[in-house]
Amino acid sequence: MASSIPASYELSPSASGSTPYGQVMPSGSRPLIVKLTAGADAPERCSQGFTVAATALAAGADVSVWLTGESAWFALPGRAEEFTLAEAAPLADLRDSVLAGGQLTLCTQCAARRSITPEDVLPGVRIAGAATFVAEVLAPEAQALVY
Repeated sequence: MASSIPASYELSPSASGSTPYGQVMPSGSRPLIVKLTAGADAPERCSQGFTVAATALAAGADVSVWLTGESAWFALPGRAEEFTLAEAAPLADLRDSVLAGGQLTLCTQCAARRSITPEDVLPGVRIAGAATFVAEVLAPEAQALVY
């Protein structure tokens, strides 16, 4: 999977092929599911979740990001573009990396509570519920993170 993560945020493994902490980068065979529960209400947590997802994509992992709670708004055009956080990658760039190389899902109930319809969301965003989330996190070797 190719990633469109900005070059300044690409991973820089050491000469030995491992990270500075000695961990080997993922091969892409292990799925990573990132559930974002925070939006502009907790900007550092929100940005961290998107950053981890985009970085995992750049490392070759299969990535699925779930937008829940206040992060649901980032499924709409223009919302990530309005988000700013000092010393952080632009959220729109991180979101676009996920859309280009992974799966971006908006929680069904979260969308309904905010009156967000399939016609409102960005191209490539799917709306799905708990059964789909559970199937992803219970997949063999899947790793789930919640922010």
